[in-house]
Amino acid sequence: MKMLSCCTCCGLALLVGISGGRTMTSDRGDSKRRDLPAPIVAGQMSLEQAIATRRSHREFRDKPLTLEQISQLCWAGQGITDRGRGFRASPSAGALYPIELYVVTAAGVDHYEPKSHLLARHLPGDRRPAVQRASLYQEPVGEAGACIAIAAVLERTARKYGTRAERYGFIEAGHVAQNILLQATALDLAGVPIGAFDDADVAAALELPESHRVLYLLPIGYPDE
Repeated sequence: MKMLSCCTCCGLALLVGISGGRTMTSDRGDSKRRDLPAPIVAGQMSLEQAIATRRSHREFRDKPLTLEQISQLCWAGQGITDRGRGFRASPSAGALYPIELYVVTAAGVDHYEPKSHLLARHLPGDRRPAVQRASLYQEPVGEAGACIAIAAVLERTARKYGTRAERYGFIEAGHVAQNILLQATALDLAGVPIGAFDDADVAAALELPESHRVLYLLPIGYPDE
């Protein structure tokens, strides 16, 4: 079984609160897309507080995340922060952005689309048990309200940086993961980074395209104290 070690690189987080914005659901083509509430960029917890209080949690309450919370988490990881130039919350080599986020919940698997800030339904049904089996049966993967899969399309980076694309992909996954974990802390949620899993089995459980390489799993939810 092939395993990937955890990325340890960290990025600065943009800390935000929860938005109470209305969601809109529409069918476009064969995919159901849900517009996410607009992210809030001035939360109640400072960056310093989030860094000081962030801890990895492996036990979660059986409670789903709200759409507002998922919106904030996705935005913190890959959201657009400069519309004019297309820059995102996490840095990327050459601004090529190989990272793709998939949100795995009891309802299904959703793909985050940064440019439109929406979720596109990728798969119906709860795929968390299958991802848990592919992750050495680690309980947080199946128990957390959401598991965010961080994947990379390394070909985007390789066109400019060649063989260094893999290194940059791991680095960028670390930036994204730290942003999301700090954002979870600011939302009174918790998470744990998971790097021990079978790459092919996770990709199969999520039915990802061949170009997508899973680098990290982030179970996020309400900590069970």
